[in-house]
Amino acid sequence: MPELPEVTTTVNGLKIALKGLSFLDVWTDLSKEKVIKQFENTIKSEKFFKDFRKNSLNVKILSVERRAKNILINLSNNKTILIHLKMTGHIIVGKYIFNKKENKWKPEPNERKELHDPYNRFVHAVFTLSNGKHMVFCDTRKFGKITMVDSQNVHETIHLKNLGFEPLEINFDLNKFKKQLLSKPNKNIKTVLMDQSVIAGIGNIYSDEMLWLANINPESKSNKIPSSQMKLLFKSMKKILNKGIDFGGDSMSDYRNIDGARGNFQNYHNVYRKNKLPCGKKGCSGVIIRKVLDGRSAHFCNVHQKLFN
Repeated sequence: MPELPEVTTTVNGLKIALKGLSFLDVWTDLSKEKVIKQFENTIKSEKFFKDFRKNSLNVKILSVERRAKNILINLSNNKTILIHLKMTGHIIVGKYIFNKKENKWKPEPNERKELHDPYNRFVHAVFTLSNGKHMVFCDTRKFGKITMVDSQNVHETIHLKNLGFEPLEINFDLNKFKKQLLSKPNKNIKTVLMDQSVIAGIGNIYSDEMLWLANINPESKSNKIPSSQMKLLFKSMKKILNKGIDFGGDSMSDYRNIDGARGNFQNYHNVYRKNKLPCGKKGCSGVIIRKVLDGRSAHFCNVHQKLFN
């Protein structure tokens, strides 16, 4: 699942690509499927999509921002398009053409080669832009969410109201960090870091990496971690997330940026998906192991990553 660095990379790209534009049309093939209750207020509902399309067209795009793993596209009619990439979603901007016979959108033949990446062929929503390009939503497993809410209430909606602090905000200091982690004292620290109501935007990849850097076993309990280690974890969190952004996100799986290209963070993993490989920590003789914790995989070195229980 795309995490904070991937969503930030996408938002940074959209801020440039969508500036001053508007949507001339919106297409999706998702609204033709049977809708379960959790998707009733998304474009997967044919009824919702009709209103969504109506409210999206011919209004100026004012801004694009991120909240946790959500992309917010603010429109001049006081509506906000909210997109959650979920497991395998990503957004591309380029020139596309519609193949009526196949009922599919494909990049124009002369478009850059990245748009023809196999992971970019699962196009399920297309926004036609006023400059002749298209913003397309690709999603292999079709779990992604696209909806629309009133801009003035966006942060009070069910989509965002229960989210925790943004980890890279300047006012999110060490004291707030400790307080948030200690709100779940009896859970594994990895699980707590990924809890979106505690801290927003961290997932499987980056939690593994920051715990490795902070020398903390993922099974440690928040209230047992010494203050010195908590401080190191706080610094590691900031460092790893910023590193993820600097490298354009992680494309070990489906994620691609708005140019259809891969990020590079997967080339700099210290621990994630390095099961049975030697630990790369200087002076450490350990081997990376994988263990399932609370239904999610954790990769760690049980030599230098100390267990605090």
